[in-house]
Amino acid sequence: MALLRGINVGGITIAMADLKDVFTGLGFGNVRTVLASGNVVFDAGTADTAESKARIEAALRARFGYEAFVFVHDQAAVAAVVDAYPFQERDGRHAYAVFVAEPAVLDELAATTADLDPAVERVARGDGVLYWDVERGQTVRGAFGRNLGKPRYKAVTTTRNLRTLRKLQV
Repeated sequence: MALLRGINVGGITIAMADLKDVFTGLGFGNVRTVLASGNVVFDAGTADTAESKARIEAALRARFGYEAFVFVHDQAAVAAVVDAYPFQERDGRHAYAVFVAEPAVLDELAATTADLDPAVERVARGDGVLYWDVERGQTVRGAFGRNLGKPRYKAVTTTRNLRTLRKLQV
């Protein structure tokens, strides 16, 4: 599956039918989009994730004219992320997984979480992700959310709600 960062927000609008066409045109099978926020489930055959990522990003740049940041994971990896969520999901809070493409950035972001107010947000490190439990309404106001929103993390992070990740599982 592919998780696209930043589409249908901030001026980059892509119809899901057009997005599906790009993936189908690349030769991927069983393509379906989930929600309108850049989630594509597909069969890559024997292609590895790095090869798929490069091809998808190039095709998106060519078709839509924007700098695409794509995170490609197989179903088992996403299921493992969901299963490993370390916090109890509660009303009034968001349960997120922040996918981080570079280990050094994962280390850097994890190091910024020691002084968070646990009543507002909590962060735990996972395998290639940071799990984030945050009070509703505080996603962009909390200390971690503000830090995560810095431009330098744009190309190497994407965040998904656990409800969305569950919908992506076949």
